Amino acid sequence: MAQKEKFEGRSKEEERIVRILSTDIEGYEGIYPGLTKIKGISWSLSNAICKSLGFSKNRKIGSLTEEEVKKISVFVKNPSLPSFLFNRRNDFDSGENRHLVSSDLDLRKDFDIKRLKKIRSYRGIRHAAKLPVRGQRTKGHFRKNIILRGTRNEGNKKREGKKVNKKTFHKMDSRLRGNDRSYCLALLDFLSLIAAWAAARRAMGIRYGEQLT
Repeated sequence: MAQKEKFEGRSKEEERIVRILSTDIEGYEGIYPGLTKIKGISWSLSNAICKSLGFSKNRKIGSLTEEEVKKISVFVKNPSLPSFLFNRRNDFDSGENRHLVSSDLDLRKDFDIKRLKKIRSYRGIRHAAKLPVRGQRTKGHFRKNIILRGTRNEGNKKREGKKVNKKTFHKMDSRLRGNDRSYCLALLDFLSLIAAWAAARRAMGIRYGEQLT
């Protein structure tokens, strides 16, 4: 009931969805928190946009006109703000201070990772191996798709989910141990026979490589 009352109390402006920089934002959101829904816009940058364009932070996004939406999108693409608010300072290609949002930010991130992989830098190798890049520990974390010897996961994956009775498992283990013991005894017998044969040849004065006539 409370949710229905909330929806009934909203105006048509608050119910509509506003699209800014290929991102849909609910109309009941304020401008200050609503702009943070766009990828690449932080809370500090959203605050700076509201102050520089003269918008109230508590104003609803649904109340913005098409001209105001265009004004925001143009300002975000080329913001006249201090450089410490930008997310791409000293660009690798141009050396300029830029700010990227939405799809442009994703594409540039992919290009940067591909470049690191191509030049075979440490960060590129870590990205290629799908391991953490910033010096995190990997003993207890980042082990999702890795099978380590001596772990329970390895045994479970080998059995492929089949339940093994403990009694039968111990019987199999004891049989394997008995087979190993018999194999070792047979090997020792064979080696002792070879040693006796070699001693007999030495006693008869037969050198290595010679044959009995």
